[in-house]
Amino acid sequence: MPYLSIIIPAYNEERRIGKTLAATFEYLDAQSYQSEVIVVDDGSSDKTAQVARKFEGRADGRLRLIHNPGNRGKGYSVRNGMLQAVGKIRLFYDADLSTPLSEIAKVISPIAENRYDVVFGSRALNRKLIAMHQSFVRQTLGRTFNLAMRTILGLHFKDTQCGFKAFRDRAAQSIFEQQQIDGFGFDPETIFIAQKLGWRLLEAPVRWNHVEGSKVNLILTPVSMLLELLIIRLNHLTRKYNLRCEKI
Repeated sequence: MPYLSIIIPAYNEERRIGKTLAATFEYLDAQSYQSEVIVVDDGSSDKTAQVARKFEGRADGRLRLIHNPGNRGKGYSVRNGMLQAVGKIRLFYDADLSTPLSEIAKVISPIAENRYDVVFGSRALNRKLIAMHQSFVRQTLGRTFNLAMRTILGLHFKDTQCGFKAFRDRAAQSIFEQQQIDGFGFDPETIFIAQKLGWRLLEAPVRWNHVEGSKVNLILTPVSMLLELLIIRLNHLTRKYNLRCEKI
């Protein structure tokens, strides 16, 4: 069984996925533990899948390519990858590598040491670690979303949207079996479910760089994410989540 599963959601990432996989396997080749890398192709219309397959020889059986049934969204992609992963620790990150791979130890070590079950990278705990910031508009939208998240879901974290999150295998299974949001609002949903289930959570400061090429629409995405927060709250009130405590 692999020690670490890495899940990379990818939608039309033919220009970046090759560089990302090259860096990923270079990092993993330097580690002593067994690993697997799962690329989840979210119905890409470009050559994302073909580029990813070029790494199958170098990966020595560590690479798996999963295809979603069409373009379903980042939340669906991460859920699909997490539930098909077999590693003891399961980490997902974005194909743009906005968080450097050198930060992996920060999020998997607390789990390996049995201090936490879910560790998620944060850009807000130490802004000195941000080499290139987002635009003023995106920063303002992020702060507004965080305030709405705190108000609607009662999650008192600084940043749930950083795409760099690690889960213990049992935690990942119990959380993603219930996670329902297919869009970008899946991040607070996973944290909300994890907290309600009693898993030990840690928000960890990580290095981060803004990378151009985001799929985020500055008008439609914030509106959609706000609606998704309300859906999460409604799901909780109508008991669509089975929140029996899973804490070990």
